[in-house]
Amino acid sequence: MSGKYFYVALGAFLGVICSLIKLFPFLIIGFLYILALVKLKKFKQTQILLILFLGIGFYLRANWVTTHNQSKLSPDKTFFYIEYMQDPTVDGDLLKVQGKELKYKEKVLLRYQIKSEEEKTFLQNHSLYSCLCQVKGTLKKPSTAKNPNGFDYRGYLAAKNIFWVIDLQQSPLQNCKPIKSSPSIFIKQLRFTGINYLKKHFPEEISGLSAALIFGDTNTLDPELLSDYQRTGIVHLLAISGLHVSLFIGMIFFIGIRCGLTRQFMTNFLLILLPVYVVLTGSSPSVIRSCLMIALILVAEKWRSHLRIITIDAISLAFILYLFVSPLVLFDIGFQLSFLVSFAIILAAPIILKRYQGNGAKMAATSVTAQLSAMPLLLYHYFGVSMIGIAANLLYIPLFSFVYLPAVYVLFFIQLLFGTTPRILMILLQKTIELSDTLLEVLGNLPYTSFTPGKPHSIIVLVYMILIALFFYVWERRPYLNKRVHLMIVVFTIFSIQPCWNWLNPYGEVTMIDVGQGDSILIHFPHGRGNYLIDTGGSLNFKEEEWRMRSKPFEVGRDVVVPFLKGKGITKIDKLILTHGDMDHIGGASSILSELEVKQILMPSVTEPSETEELIAKEAAKQVIPILKVSSGDDWHQNGNDFYIVSPEKNFTGERNRGSITIVAKIGGISWFFGGDLDQEGEQNVIVQHPNLTIDVLKVGHHGSKTSSAEVFINQIKPKVALISVGEHNRFGHPHQEVLNRLAAANTKIYRTDLQGAITYYFYGGKGTFSTYLP
Repeated sequence: MSGKYFYVALGAFLGVICSLIKLFPFLIIGFLYILALVKLKKFKQTQILLILFLGIGFYLRANWVTTHNQSKLSPDKTFFYIEYMQDPTVDGDLLKVQGKELKYKEKVLLRYQIKSEEEKTFLQNHSLYSCLCQVKGTLKKPSTAKNPNGFDYRGYLAAKNIFWVIDLQQSPLQNCKPIKSSPSIFIKQLRFTGINYLKKHFPEEISGLSAALIFGDTNTLDPELLSDYQRTGIVHLLAISGLHVSLFIGMIFFIGIRCGLTRQFMTNFLLILLPVYVVLTGSSPSVIRSCLMIALILVAEKWRSHLRIITIDAISLAFILYLFVSPLVLFDIGFQLSFLVSFAIILAAPIILKRYQGNGAKMAATSVTAQLSAMPLLLYHYFGVSMIGIAANLLYIPLFSFVYLPAVYVLFFIQLLFGTTPRILMILLQKTIELSDTLLEVLGNLPYTSFTPGKPHSIIVLVYMILIALFFYVWERRPYLNKRVHLMIVVFTIFSIQPCWNWLNPYGEVTMIDVGQGDSILIHFPHGRGNYLIDTGGSLNFKEEEWRMRSKPFEVGRDVVVPFLKGKGITKIDKLILTHGDMDHIGGASSILSELEVKQILMPSVTEPSETEELIAKEAAKQVIPILKVSSGDDWHQNGNDFYIVSPEKNFTGERNRGSITIVAKIGGISWFFGGDLDQEGEQNVIVQHPNLTIDVLKVGHHGSKTSSAEVFINQIKPKVALISVGEHNRFGHPHQEVLNRLAAANTKIYRTDLQGAITYYFYGGKGTFSTYLP
């Protein structure tokens, strides 16, 4: 079976996805796969039976795991005995740590809001390991995605066998007693101590990079720097993977041999060291994959007279072992990318990469292989890929391999041995890091360096995989007359398919995005003929003490609205309509302006704009984005859809909510009323000026507050549907029951974002239907 374990791994993979995703479609694919092995690869009967047996075995294993992957904790439980399992994460005044509830042996995530700066310092410097703590708290379900393309935190934790978050009422280290340590806990304690040691003895730039490269911890890195690594497509260099593991193991092996130890001794030593290294570096999927592969190769070397394993066999067997132990890891993005890219590079190495002689050419070919093979997953999970990733990798891979990795290890060991580090070495590394980070920021913010076509449909993902396989097939063939032309055609098709899909889509939509207690509405016209965004949502940020501030606090525009839009392939907003100056309506505008191309901004014609509106105007001026102050009587028309401004009057001087931009529109064959936070007096003015106004869909004013949606207003416009954008369990008690009663009395169908998530009206021609993201 040498060289054929790859096909066995594919059989195991199909067995798992038959269980975890859908049985019948992948069962048919499995049947075709077996048929292909028989007809094209001429597999023997015993080999086919082995693949079938493993496929069925992995299907049953995944079924068993999903059946038992359920919580046993009672929602009413408030007291818990917890053993902490991971290093705590402290961000501002929030501590998060993973633990195990002792009675049911169930993993939980614990959160604690730190009370003082002294307590924060204490918790940052004290380990939570080797102790059993009685804690009091409230069980809460993790948040789930409430918008298309949103992050499903509940699903993410469930794949890690975590179903509850415990909000602690007291410090996680109160009421604790020591317990007997285990080898695993001892290594985790060592990791915690090592990371803290780096923070105390190295400058911030060096300690953050060292913690990432030595211990696999990126929590101390600046969030903006991490964003730059992601935008340039080199964030994988911060994750400990095959490159880091190979260099580390090679260094240990070389030192051992140079010290006079035998190869046999060093092989046995490394087999013991590898599991320790996995735990010491955080047990990420990329580390586990690399260490499993190296362990299998070492075992084969140890028993080379009985066992022969080539590289493709090693990664295939590592995949099989990892997937059998933890089938749910299939949903882990790190697992997916690590194995997919590694498989692609290993399969390309014998023919494609072997043709390139120079190191630069080989590195470029490897980078192309990695970027192209990862593209379907990157589009599916992140909606885009970096267009400068190949160039950035050519520059930063040597920097990490030959400068950063050796330097951080050498400085760390010097510091451990002598208690100090030569100042010149420290300054030299610090300046190098600062220079490379500055360059990374420049590269990350270059225009037109990101390809963001949106999240592809599953069918499109399959097409991507076929086209990428075709690219590699053409690439690995011997040179022929039109080879370069054929490669260019395939690449052009790969980069055109999703944008063409978006352009051909004949459906338009109006979506009320769930932004919590705020407003944000997308109007997307068919065939990509235009995008309007009415308000952006926004988070109310209160001034806090510095120690309480989060490194990257939640921001609705950046964390909700932008991913929603990019997931649809929307990178350009034709009209950004900011109804009025309240933060919950326009607080996310700065993120929209920094992440997307905005062609025009509409603001209300008021004499006293808010401070936030003025800041937005300044940013718009920097980007040369025209701002149009609109008032009653303005109108425009696009693609057969009509928009009329009915409030406020020009140079409005009254209360801010009353000065909201109010739009009556005809979209998708029905009439709409978008009124921001228009109050009852403002509504009265509208119906006085437009006594025959009737509306099909009402965007309920001020999140359902009783200061809006007056009875006389509702009775005149007679809305068939009402949309209420409101935060779940908000402190204002919105929507008010009086408003709900008025709408119910008018036989109006009510949709609410707090209960149903994003609400979308899909239309084709003059007809459409409403749907909600949550059932």
